[in-house]
Amino acid sequence: MDPTRITPLDPPYDPAVAEELEAMMPPGVPPILLFRTFANKLPMTRAMRGWGAYELGRELSLSMREREIVIDRTCARCGCEYEWGVHTAFFAARVGLTAEQVTSLAHGSADDACWDAARERLLIRTVDALHDHADLDDELAIEVLAELGDDTMLDLLMLCGWYHAISFTANGARVAHEPGAPRFTDVAMPVRDARRA
Repeated sequence: MDPTRITPLDPPYDPAVAEELEAMMPPGVPPILLFRTFANKLPMTRAMRGWGAYELGRELSLSMREREIVIDRTCARCGCEYEWGVHTAFFAARVGLTAEQVTSLAHGSADDACWDAARERLLIRTVDALHDHADLDDELAIEVLAELGDDTMLDLLMLCGWYHAISFTANGARVAHEPGAPRFTDVAMPVRDARRA
């Protein structure tokens, strides 16, 4: 990836910046590079914080595991290794994603054998349709509504869109990789031996 295009702010922070960054992170955790990049535009950062808190909060009608499946798949489809790596590092084990599922979200499909829950396969298919077509065909929309209902479908659509925006920003600003976060190559799909296929 090219060098960083928008330089993240470094400490010591202006008090207003420090307050925003502290509010965006769990207690005692230093701010990630993406948030320090956002902080270059403080009014935007303030405006985003409320929506970001909703998307990662308890009012979201998707479970935490479902949320992370949607986020990881969205970021992977957008080629946003930065945000995919941050979420994988922080949440994958917490929500019970297996190594095979993490790999599938980065490189595979909803048809991979690691997905035995129909609802999780549906989430992945929905993310892929939104990424590829910015829409759901009628058949998929009917299936999503039947499984999730109106309110959760709205949450799913907006969560996917929000992480498109996050991915576009991280990619476009060339936010550097967070130390210790995985990369796409760390979870590459195994190469099948053609003689066994």
